Amino acid sequence: MAITIGSRAVNARQNKNIAPIRLELLITVVDKKKADFYADLLQSFDINMQMVVWAKGTAEEKTLEYLGLANNDRAVIFSAVREDKLDTIEQALEEKFASVKGGKGVAFSIPFTSIMGAAAFGFLSNETGISGMFGEENV
Repeated sequence: MAITIGSRAVNARQNKNIAPIRLELLITVVDKKKADFYADLLQSFDINMQMVVWAKGTAEEKTLEYLGLANNDRAVIFSAVREDKLDTIEQALEEKFASVKGGKGVAFSIPFTSIMGAAAFGFLSNETGISGMFGEENV
């Protein structure tokens, strides 16, 4: 069985790991003051792509005052994460959410369904030298 990609053909039996690593988009919502801390924590897991977006909580001021929460400025961190590292990352985030003062947050992930190009996949998955994958010389 041969798979044609562009003008090249790859023998599927020889290359059993056509897509060895799945990627997920990890979305982490934390207090704005802790954004750098959590971005650095996530970076320690060899994440090549992160984007931090400033956000504002949706609670009304009266509710925030009642709960003693004066600040509702948030940071949303978008990270491309390898599926095989996701459990470890989630455990680390859960530990930090529980132990860091003022470091509460929410994290969840969404699987990528497709990525255009082997080079983009190699960069996002932090895989160097995906040689021969997808019939390309070297990524």
